[in-house]
Amino acid sequence: MQQREEKQLEFALENIVQRVNDLKTSIASMIMKIETEYETLNWPNFLDNYALISGQLTALTKVLSHDKCPLLRNLTLLPLMLSPERDEQLVQMTEGRVTTFAHDLVPDYLRTKLEPMAESKMLQVEHKAANLTFENAQKQIAAYQKVVLHVWDIVNKAREEWEVESSSRGNTQQNSSVADTHLLVAAVGMGKGLKMGTSPNGGNPTSGGMMVAPQNRAGSGSGSIPIPPNTQSMPMNKAPSTIKTNIKSAAQIHPYGR
Repeated sequence: MQQREEKQLEFALENIVQRVNDLKTSIASMIMKIETEYETLNWPNFLDNYALISGQLTALTKVLSHDKCPLLRNLTLLPLMLSPERDEQLVQMTEGRVTTFAHDLVPDYLRTKLEPMAESKMLQVEHKAANLTFENAQKQIAAYQKVVLHVWDIVNKAREEWEVESSSRGNTQQNSSVADTHLLVAAVGMGKGLKMGTSPNGGNPTSGGMMVAPQNRAGSGSGSIPIPPNTQSMPMNKAPSTIKTNIKSAAQIHPYGR
């Protein structure tokens, strides 16, 4: 019977140690991502890591609550040897966190109760809760529920407004055409599809695929800036369009500029 209990305890401890190591690895990986990848870490990846840790905690809880797992709270852990000298095996087991197992460290490492300060604060809270009357407790509960309901109403109102605004944006009729916009930009920027007017030097209409530049431009002085011959006309692709306009020379638009 004793050998069976020892085997069950050994198997349970191995399983618990494995689950704890997996949990420790996941927590360390999550902390490293938060510290090193905080600029690129997004919320879905953070939730995935959190879900992994939550699942590992659930698995550890199932192991501890299993029928074949002995009650660890009924067992007593006693140190076999205390020494102020460095223990290499202890350093390896604790991954360098604990180097010695001395008398001054045992109460902290093998503590099974809260620290005295935390225990005293807990006792104060329990004493205050025990002395609270039923009427005062009901009043505090009612006030707390009132605050919660008020916050709930604010959240629901904001949600309704957001849904209405989203639905109104989705039902907005389109008042522009992408094709017409592209056509207008091509006509203004490259002269595509424009109907040409008469040439300012000869009076004859220019060809459909040529845009004639003005011979000179009126300036603030008495002179004018000549246009090189090779830049006075630009060949253009002729394309039918419903946009019709006349491009006049600068001399026709500003006859009194000189």
